This record gives sequence, structure tokens and C-alpha cells, in this order.
Amino acid sequence: MNRLEKHFAELKTRGQKAAIFFITAGDPSLKETLEIMQTMSDNGADCIELGMPFSDPIADGPVIRRATARALKNHVTIKDILDLVREFRKYSRTPVVLMGYYNPLIRYGIEALVRDCAAFGVDGLIVADLPFEEGEELERLAKASGVNLIYLLAPDIDPARTEAILRASGGFVHCVAQYSTTGVESSADSVLPETIKSLQDMTSLPVAVGFGISSLEKVREMSETADGVIIGSWLLKELEKARDKAKTAAAFVSSVKSALAR
Repeated sequence: MNRLEKHFAELKTRGQKAAIFFITAGDPSLKETLEIMQTMSDNGADCIELGMPFSDPIADGPVIRRATARALKNHVTIKDILDLVREFRKYSRTPVVLMGYYNPLIRYGIEALVRDCAAFGVDGLIVADLPFEEGEELERLAKASGVNLIYLLAPDIDPARTEAILRASGGFVHCVAQYSTTGVESSADSVLPETIKSLQDMTSLPVAVGFGISSLEKVREMSETADGVIIGSWLLKELEKARDKAKTAAAFVSSVKSALAR
């Protein structure tokens, strides 16, 4: 059981919901990313998703695309991100998941990446454009190294395929609340609570909901059924306009945790 699995098990024992936050590694700089991660950890973040910058982020909306562009201008690489996580591990045991696209992973080397994730303190991987049917090699390597492979799961796909994806997943279930890119304002599917409950009946993994959560009201709404919420664009939008980004991240995480506790 790695940090991610252990932490979520502890949350379940305490009857608490998970607050998962996405930020882009290297935006506005690697140094400030580390400071943001540290203050998020201090204020109760249950997991940090670190975005790996890629030139064609097809699943992402304008906010994350802008953050990615800024990180790419800083020439941030996967090795830089792994070093960042290793530095963070000197400070905190908060679970860290890397999220990105398959092309840079192939360039780095899939086997080398999984090996280095385990060595540098990464707890999980999300590959936004990796279909479940093509994930066998990464699944095998991740499982052998104790790194959780977390698939994005749409709310109304074929039940048999859903069960197969759940069996292959680790850490938590990343349930997509809506069919759109990240950060797009739209109403969540009206059957989403029913879908979440169905997923919870099919797996022992916690079910966390992301994509489109942009207010404390939505945080509370999603947490009525889901085991956790995943917030990215909303947080990045706040960081984008903040002078003191670490302080802003601290207040943001604190407010979400307070909303989840109600």
C-alpha cells in the first residue's frame, strides 16, 4: 500500500472526503511550484496532481492551456518534474500523481518513467489520451513498481468496459463529470450521482469527480455522493491572477476543505 492508497484508506476510516488539486508543474516556475505544493500540503490537500506540460493538451481548456504554455516556455521536462517531486518528498508525504499525455512518456521511456516515478516519490499516473485497451504495458509496469495507474472514466460508457477499467485502475477512480475539456462551465450530468453510486458498488476504490468543478457549491454538491473532488482550472485561474501564489493556494485549499467538512 503506497502513500495514496494509505491516505485514502485513512480518509474513509474518518468518514472524510478527499480534496484533490491539479496544478501545472513549472508554472510560473519550478521553484514557485514547489512552494505552492508545500502550502497546499500544509493546508490539507489530500492529493496533488502535477500536470506534465505538453504542446498538444487535447483534453484541456484555455486555463490549463495557458499554464502549460508558460511552463513550456520555461523548458520544463519530465526529469525536472521528477526532481521537483523528490524535493517535495523532503517536506511532505502528501500523495502526488503525475498527469499528462502519452507522447512525452514514450519519449522518456515507459519503463524508465515508471521506475523513476517509484524512486522519486510519485504515487500515481494519469495519462489523459491513453485508451484503456492500449494501457496493458503501462499497467503491468506500474503495478510491479507500486505506482497507481489511474484511468479517466466517463460517466456512461458500456458497463462491461467500466468494470474492466475499474479492475485495471489503482489509487482512486477519476470520474469525469462532463463531456468537455477541462474548465468548461456547464451543468453536470443529471444522472451523475446515480453513476457515482453505481461505480462505488462496483469497486472498493474511492470515486473522485473532476472536470467542471468551479465553485464551493459544486464541491458540496459532488461530495454528497462522491468520495472526493478534483479541482484544476478553477484553482489555476486564481493562481494566474495572484501576486502571492503560495498564499492564494493555501487559502483556496483551506476553503475547499472547509466546504467538504460541512
